[in-house]
Amino acid sequence: MALWATIRGLLELMRPINVIAASMLTFLGAYVAGGVLESPVHVASAIAATALAVGAGNAINDYFDREIDRINQPQRAIPRGAVSPRGALVFSGVLFALAVGFAVMLPPLAIAIAAINLLALISYTEWFKGLPGVGNALVAYLVGSTFLFGGAAVGDVWATAVLFVLAAVATLTREIIKDVEDIDGDREEGLRTLPIAIGERQSLQVGAVLLVIAVIASPLPYFTHGFGVAYLALVIPADIVMLYAAYESFDDPTAGQSHLKYGMFLAVLAFIVGRATGSF
Repeated sequence: MALWATIRGLLELMRPINVIAASMLTFLGAYVAGGVLESPVHVASAIAATALAVGAGNAINDYFDREIDRINQPQRAIPRGAVSPRGALVFSGVLFALAVGFAVMLPPLAIAIAAINLLALISYTEWFKGLPGVGNALVAYLVGSTFLFGGAAVGDVWATAVLFVLAAVATLTREIIKDVEDIDGDREEGLRTLPIAIGERQSLQVGAVLLVIAVIASPLPYFTHGFGVAYLALVIPADIVMLYAAYESFDDPTAGQSHLKYGMFLAVLAFIVGRATGSF
């Protein structure tokens, strides 16, 4: 029973749903770049590196947050005693080492992206999480970079550049909206999020402006990478949903960040369909 409790705790540290989601984004990046069939070994290595790195990052974040979690999240693996702090740190190190092992099998640009992301995952909680806007931007970069990583793994990072920008900016806007939604609790805990630092409305304005820029860039794959009309037929509604969500967030942050997520999913679908139906 004790062994099973420990194994379960280690799996919880990794956040399996996050691991699966990030791995899928890396695969989609490789797919949009057109290299899934041409470079299957590189695609598999990139997916494995992503899964292990995300799991390692989540584990080390729980290690750094263990004192806060004793109060706010006592059911998590470290506070409830399923995994010791030292055990979580060692587990994270093993996962990071395995991620590096898979990453070094990839082309140089993919290795560079992996190195940057590994450093970001390690340093996020300890140094950047509490800085207004910086933690949000880092999370947004990490989400978007999974597409870049997949593209770089198969030798065509530029095919995923617009998808990276759209995903990163949409994630950044959603993170800002979530901070507005959680502003009362964050203020009580002494956190210094962007809405606390510059105000709720000003933060939402920043997110909305960035999202507009990303939306303006979204048609580029149609003109530069041969994505067909089907891409536009899906990405334009996705843009409309995301812009509406940003507008809605000024009155209802909870609904706004929820609808923004739907727009992000639709935008990803647009890239999949665009790659499948376009001329290359």
